[in-house]
Amino acid sequence: MIEKKHESGQAAKKGQSAHDNKPRRQDGKHRAHKGTPGSTLSGGKKRFNSKSASQENPRSKHLRITPLGGNEEVGRNMTLFEYDGDIIILDMGMMFPEEDMPGIDYIIPNISCLKGREKDVRGVVFSHGHLDHIGAAPLLLRDLNYPLIVGRDFTLALIKKKMEDFEKNSAQRLKTTRINSVSDKLRLGKFQIEFFEVEHSIMDAVGVIVRTPDGTVIHPGDWTMDKNPTDHKPVTYEHLSKLPSPKILMLESLGAITSEPSHKTEADMHRNLENLVVSAQGLVIIGTFSSQVRRIGKIIEHAESIGKKVALDGYSMKMNVEIAKELGYIKAHKNTLISVQDISKYAREKVVVVCTGAQGEGNAVLSRIVNDEHRFVKIQKKDTIIFSSSVIPGNERTIQRLKDDLYRKCDNVIHGDILDVHAGGHSNVFDIQDFLKQVQPDVFLPVYGNHYMLKEAAKLGEKVGIKKENIFVLDNGHQLEISGGKATLLPHKVDTSYVMVDGLGVGDVGEVVLRDRQLLAKDGMFTIVVIIDSKTKKIVGTPQVTSRGFIFVKENFDLVNATKRVVEKVVKEKTSADIPVNWDYVKNNIREAVGSFLFTKTERRPMVLPVVIEV
Repeated sequence: MIEKKHESGQAAKKGQSAHDNKPRRQDGKHRAHKGTPGSTLSGGKKRFNSKSASQENPRSKHLRITPLGGNEEVGRNMTLFEYDGDIIILDMGMMFPEEDMPGIDYIIPNISCLKGREKDVRGVVFSHGHLDHIGAAPLLLRDLNYPLIVGRDFTLALIKKKMEDFEKNSAQRLKTTRINSVSDKLRLGKFQIEFFEVEHSIMDAVGVIVRTPDGTVIHPGDWTMDKNPTDHKPVTYEHLSKLPSPKILMLESLGAITSEPSHKTEADMHRNLENLVVSAQGLVIIGTFSSQVRRIGKIIEHAESIGKKVALDGYSMKMNVEIAKELGYIKAHKNTLISVQDISKYAREKVVVVCTGAQGEGNAVLSRIVNDEHRFVKIQKKDTIIFSSSVIPGNERTIQRLKDDLYRKCDNVIHGDILDVHAGGHSNVFDIQDFLKQVQPDVFLPVYGNHYMLKEAAKLGEKVGIKKENIFVLDNGHQLEISGGKATLLPHKVDTSYVMVDGLGVGDVGEVVLRDRQLLAKDGMFTIVVIIDSKTKKIVGTPQVTSRGFIFVKENFDLVNATKRVVEKVVKEKTSADIPVNWDYVKNNIREAVGSFLFTKTERRPMVLPVVIEV
């Protein structure tokens, strides 16, 4: 059985955050938690109606599977498993904002369906430490009163560090259970939890088996298949086919649209990186994900073997490597690792900088280097820049601009289109079919990806012989119930609307605020200040106009003066010296009149903000 060691935050090994920005709060105070209907468990005047939810979705006596995120997007991964009143959760991930969400930092799963059922949550199992699987943990674990969490060492350490970044000393509230080996077994309420080995781009990833009398769920989390691994035997999954039926396979399906015949292997990638580091005539700068701890360790070992120094830069990069060193996953290399501020003490060809920012993030290290804003690293023509990372969907334009800028400054820019310098952590079409053939599931649920990815994965399931009626493409909030060997999609969905985090606010930015931001970003703002005499109801002076993001006032006097005349006309028509004025009515008429006038003149619709002051 698994070791049930409940570690406090002080006794456990120190974990680190997997993000690049420094923590926003370390003063021990809670972040503002301003609730919106159905968005969070605490705060806000309007509360979730647990009674109506329980009427629509009564507690199940059978196995029920509910994805709260990850099934219509890339990220925000979180799944509920319910059986006979008990609940367990797999992962609590975040998602980065989309282009039409200005100002939003990230998005987390909506757990309003758990309001009033916090005590039913028997535990949270984390498959691995990427942000799309642990990023929401500090917020959601707190709202669920810190249930038991389960994971491997590196994953737990990352969660603890993220907790501390969010709220100082909060990691001490965690109750943790370590997965020592994939042979471990754990009982959480009425669930029997087991594990299996998977390959992924971060250390300590693990697949999860959930056993109940109604069925056995098999969930590898994120996974890939390396047919030629460098330091272990190839991972296979035939043993999972022997699990009790019905077997429900929930398979990450990002690769369902990737039909390349073969993967870039870890062995090829390491060989190419080593050759580039050896032959470099100047400084070597390698941009990669901070979660690629195994790869970073290999780079350090190789640099040491040829007498080069390595400087790590980026908050998450340094923190993740420090965690890995404490866990014994990376050797100390005291004579090889140097501070980035000391690189000038060595010949340029003797230094390798491993940093974050290969996705073009504005404040990350690589962007500061290319913009000449880095205090210690300056690019020269003969240096070598290596992108050892994949392109996250949505970042294509940003990364291309970064590459263009680097090409202007350096003659040796290496990326995946030129040479195999990155091996991804996800599968392809052939791997998915191979996995399905090995496991032979009775029920197939493609998960983790946009809807079209899941639909393509469903087609692959049919190709390998799974009956169409046993394949379910679920949306977030759908509930699949397993009973008597049969899977049934329930008619009601739970609320999985976005909970957006903006600065210190969680859930306080809803559709109305987001729509206003989109309007401001599109056509700008137009403000009119009108001072009105309380006795005569006439305008004192002339209206004052301010424009931001719409027009430049000093270059558009004709339009501004015409708009002022529209305002004067509205005030004259909607006020009377003998009748008390309804100022809200006047402001609304100004807004409508000015908005219509500006659209006729510009065919743009700025946000019109009238301000009426009575004197």
